[in-house]
Amino acid sequence: MNLPSPAIVAQSAVRPLPRPALLLLCVAYVLAGWLGRDPWRGDDIAAFGYMLELAAGRTPWLAPELAGMAPTADGLLPLWLGAAAIRALGGWLPLELAARLPFIALLAATLASTWWAIAHLARCPGAQPVAFAFGGEAPPEDYARTLADAGLLALVACLGLAQLSHETSSYLTQLACGALVFLAAAVLPARPGWAAAAGACGLFGLVLSGAPTIAALLGAGGAWLAWQAQPAAPRERARGAALLAGLTLLAAGLAWLLDLWRWRIAAPEDLRTWHNLLRLLVWFTWPAWPLALWTLWRWRRQIASRQWHRHLWLPLWFTLVSLAATLLTAPADRALLVGLPALAALAAFALPTLKRGIAALIDWFTLLFFSIGAVAVWVVWLAVQTGTPARPAANVARLAPGFVPSFSLLAFGVALAATAGWAALVWWRAARNRAPLWKSLILPATGTTLGWLLLMTLWLPLLDYGRSMAPQAAAVTAALGPQPGCVAVAGLNRGQVTALMHHGALQVVPAARQAQAQCRWLVVDTRAGAHLTGGDPRERSWELVASVGRPTDRNDRLLVLRRATPAQH
Repeated sequence: MNLPSPAIVAQSAVRPLPRPALLLLCVAYVLAGWLGRDPWRGDDIAAFGYMLELAAGRTPWLAPELAGMAPTADGLLPLWLGAAAIRALGGWLPLELAARLPFIALLAATLASTWWAIAHLARCPGAQPVAFAFGGEAPPEDYARTLADAGLLALVACLGLAQLSHETSSYLTQLACGALVFLAAAVLPARPGWAAAAGACGLFGLVLSGAPTIAALLGAGGAWLAWQAQPAAPRERARGAALLAGLTLLAAGLAWLLDLWRWRIAAPEDLRTWHNLLRLLVWFTWPAWPLALWTLWRWRRQIASRQWHRHLWLPLWFTLVSLAATLLTAPADRALLVGLPALAALAAFALPTLKRGIAALIDWFTLLFFSIGAVAVWVVWLAVQTGTPARPAANVARLAPGFVPSFSLLAFGVALAATAGWAALVWWRAARNRAPLWKSLILPATGTTLGWLLLMTLWLPLLDYGRSMAPQAAAVTAALGPQPGCVAVAGLNRGQVTALMHHGALQVVPAARQAQAQCRWLVVDTRAGAHLTGGDPRERSWELVASVGRPTDRNDRLLVLRRATPAQH
């Protein structure tokens, strides 16, 4: 039985979003955050350290090490991509930028894959709006393009996407590969060639990025829904399902061959953990999650029917897998990131059924939230540059002692143009009652891009000072003096080791007995304990030369020690 569609869409509601505007929005979102900054502490700089070692040939590609430490994640694909880019382009580009080029391409591929997947799902027979008695309903192609535009806007608008999609880590590779699997399942069985290419890249990429279980679940669910695809012929459905199932089995075999299967279940144990997860779900996926819930409600009869409507069940399955991984594994945000393209697809299918009051509520909340945020960014930037207003300037001086502000005409011009564009868009949205379906998501997507652009232009020197490890590495290098030779390290994390190697240009070796016998200098993290200096105190001793802290964290200090001469014993 064919249930009536809840979507009632007139032809005027599928006006195209201007391609130059959409392209400019995507380019601004993709590039902001990748250019002009140092590697930031955490996964970003740690991964960069392994990329440098691989590119220089100082560690094997299948078992990379950094100062004797193996990577914390099982997936090596992001390290291989960055290292290959450094080796190919490091002579022409700064090493940081060369390492980021593959990840810029991955983020762009994520946006493109999401658009094409939603466009194909919107062409499904069950997704079509109600046909009017005298014509005038939305044409299928225009309807699919409009929903694809809306889904892309919903993805860009998700607050949790910005930072994690601009780091050289397995987070981004898993996101891009998950989007490719989503695309492969969406185009089956209509385009088996596209599906085979996207599915192979996505499934194998997920395995090599440390997510074989998610790859197996997404591939198996996609194959099942391809088998249920209507109104394709049985032979086409069987061929599509077999294709995706075969790729899933090959990906599972690759994970077994590389010994990547791991038991990572870490269920929440107390109410506080559940509260933190709920808060993560609310802000990380905003504004897609309320629209996705509205989709589930308005399309509930189609979901409950026996026809397995792929435009609903495919993004729902991908979202449920991501949500289960979020609740049962750690870190939660990494698993939740993989489900954002599918969640954006569910959000897009809410728009044909969205009531005017809900759309107005989203618009007003978005307008107030991002406008107030933009004003706050400009006020703090003005305070840093001029000292007025005094209170924000004092807060910055307290949180980032020693920071010296600088003015960039390019950054200022980009920020000013983005703010002017936001003001023009708000005027356009408020001046008339616009008909296109994507109108309810243009403000959230543009507001998120505006906030990210302002942070990555006006606040970038301040954020770089706080999140980069370059100032601390420079202070350590100054304490060592000219030509220090090799420097032994003990108790340092991967980011600290990378900072000394990259920013300080130091020859860093683990603090083993043989290394200490050869190196005059030893750098120790104070939180690691004195026993990490190694060796018997009666045989060797060290004198403290300097204690170097990170400007924005008093607890992060490195001790610079020099081997004492015999006369000093």
